Amino acid sequence: MAIKHLEDLYTLIKGKGKKVSVALGEDAHTLEALAKGISEDLFSAVIFARKSVLQAEAKRHDIDLSMFDTIWVSDELEAIEKSVKAVREGRANVLMKGSCSSANYLRGILNKEWGLLPEGKLLSHALLMDIPLYHKLLMASDGGVILKPSLENKVQQINYCVDLANKLGIENPKVAIITAVETVSPKMQATIDAAAIAQMYRRGQIKNCIVDGPLAMDLAVSKEAAKIKHVDSLVAGDADIIIFPDIETGNAVAKAFTHLCDTVSGGILVGPDAPCVLTSRGDSIDTKFFSIVFAIAVSK
Repeated sequence: MAIKHLEDLYTLIKGKGKKVSVALGEDAHTLEALAKGISEDLFSAVIFARKSVLQAEAKRHDIDLSMFDTIWVSDELEAIEKSVKAVREGRANVLMKGSCSSANYLRGILNKEWGLLPEGKLLSHALLMDIPLYHKLLMASDGGVILKPSLENKVQQINYCVDLANKLGIENPKVAIITAVETVSPKMQATIDAAAIAQMYRRGQIKNCIVDGPLAMDLAVSKEAAKIKHVDSLVAGDADIIIFPDIETGNAVAKAFTHLCDTVSGGILVGPDAPCVLTSRGDSIDTKFFSIVFAIAVSK
């Protein structure tokens, strides 16, 4: 079955017995997102939390804690260390950030003694978006971790995203390198990077996908725009993956889709030995739920 919507990922994970390890899972949205997946037999969860805090939150929101494995900790740092180790030691398949701070969560993943990022690997972020006005899922990188990716970083982001797409059953995905314009300008480094990456693809240095750039955002997702601008591209209007020039662009585009286009999405960290869910404490239940689903679907 072709994967066109986030709900289609259920078929990849239902009944597979995979487990989520949750660092300081004490907020209602995280608990409700986990409960939704557990009730549909999509995954199970082990929660590392402070007993009094978790029990009070569960009582306040009428959440049945018996559906989770719970391990009590004294503070945030202990919760992060133990949840990371659960994944590292194979007792869980993916890691999830609960109500702990993003900075401490990332430090746990990057910890050289018991963390999850192998030496020399790039930590990046991938967002999978289900956009009502687009004809298929759209993956984007990086709107959450890398401030100003180098050309080398962008190539690694492509490789990560292509691997994720393949795990979702999307073969030979189309990759658009996003810039402000579709022509190469010496004054815009992003366009130079995009042209170089496109040439690397043509020379066989980037495999298992189709790459084009520089492409403005309208060209990446609109065949009509490509026709009007007379741009002949296999990627234009049909991108599976978009690579942003910087974090500001990625963050702004993703939030515009979410808040203006009724987009549902899921985001994960890639590069570590296992997918790591990174959502904001203010994200909706749906965003947290589909981030878990995305992570589980691409986990080992």
